[in-house]
Amino acid sequence: MKTRAGLFRYVGLDVTSDSLTGRYELDGRPFRETVTFEGVESLDTPAVRALAELWYLVAGLSYYKAGAAKLVDLGSVPVGTHGGRLFRAALRDGLGEFAYRNEIFLDDVVIEGGLDTVQYSPLTDPSRVLTPFGGGIDSVVTVTQLNPDLEQTLFVVSPASGRFEPLEATAAATGLAIVRARRELDPQILSGDESFFNGHVPVTTMVTLLGVVAAVASGRGGVVMSNEHSSSAPNVLWYDQEINHQWSKSWVAEELIGDAVRERIGDAFVVASFLRDRSELWVAKVFAGQSQFHQVFRSCNRAFTQASDDRANNWCGKCDKCLFIDLILAPFLSRAALLEIFASEPLADPALQDQLRALVGVGLDHKPFECVGDPEESAVALQRVSELEEWADVAFIGELATLASPDREFDELLEPEGPSRVPALWIR
Repeated sequence: MKTRAGLFRYVGLDVTSDSLTGRYELDGRPFRETVTFEGVESLDTPAVRALAELWYLVAGLSYYKAGAAKLVDLGSVPVGTHGGRLFRAALRDGLGEFAYRNEIFLDDVVIEGGLDTVQYSPLTDPSRVLTPFGGGIDSVVTVTQLNPDLEQTLFVVSPASGRFEPLEATAAATGLAIVRARRELDPQILSGDESFFNGHVPVTTMVTLLGVVAAVASGRGGVVMSNEHSSSAPNVLWYDQEINHQWSKSWVAEELIGDAVRERIGDAFVVASFLRDRSELWVAKVFAGQSQFHQVFRSCNRAFTQASDDRANNWCGKCDKCLFIDLILAPFLSRAALLEIFASEPLADPALQDQLRALVGVGLDHKPFECVGDPEESAVALQRVSELEEWADVAFIGELATLASPDREFDELLEPEGPSRVPALWIR
């Protein structure tokens, strides 16, 4: 039986011209994470350091989770009002799936320490932006649809084990310059220590904050994320808490990050998701017309494991992510074109019927813990596919489409929905 730790402590943040190193302790056991940047000016300025402190706070959760300590000591870290709100939400909701899977209630965590923060006014140019790029359809659509009058540069984060080849190939296809960061996690957290708790952490929030650090360090005025509308939809309700695998990509997280950044460097800098008011179906429709990316993009998570030897060389064709991407592209690309992309047919695979049922909301009592659209989107996509003659031979698609009962219409999901923080300057 694993037992929870007593104390997680923030020991210190070291900033050099090109690196950040966060140091932590879990019941006295030390951990450290180092991120090294390429393509930015010096990180060792007051404004950039203030933003790095936000990353340091959230990055600590990768090590906090090992023991799920009941007391967190922030020590002398400048936190501030909005930084504190972001941290508390990242701990409770960003670790929501972790808590759910490990049956740990994090509402009892006591947070102490932390100082007020100071606001700085770095020189930034709003016409120059940094776009975190993951190699999937969302980030490709953001890159291609952003106002071309902006000076757009990609931001790519890689592990210490080496760059992700599919991501690099997709990034190269954009023709844009790249700013890089290399994360070196503490090897203890990767070693599989049996005493550690394991689970999902708010990685996208960490990447977003690293993007903010890199952008401000190079005089850019914004970070353009690629999180669409349904990323805010929870997977399951657990003891009155909404558990969302994609909390880091949610509207709530975007607002918290924006407020925390504003608290430190003012209103001139923008962090927003370009796709916030768009559905996955809208994204798929736009991506279908981006044929130059069809043979290089990759969304299958098995291509992005930490250990380079374990990475898949192509789409696995079996996971929920492969199935979902096949499903949402099917209304817009021919079956033959999809087969050329995936080298298999996840949507027609009888072995994946239960996974498909879960995606459209008639299987599990919750949607899969993956970066997939909400069941409404998936059900609407499936109904459209069931109407296409070229899929008529896959009987279970039609059968399942009759069981799914979405309240939305296909064309409705191709229109903007919900709030957005995207500035007019970013729109064509």
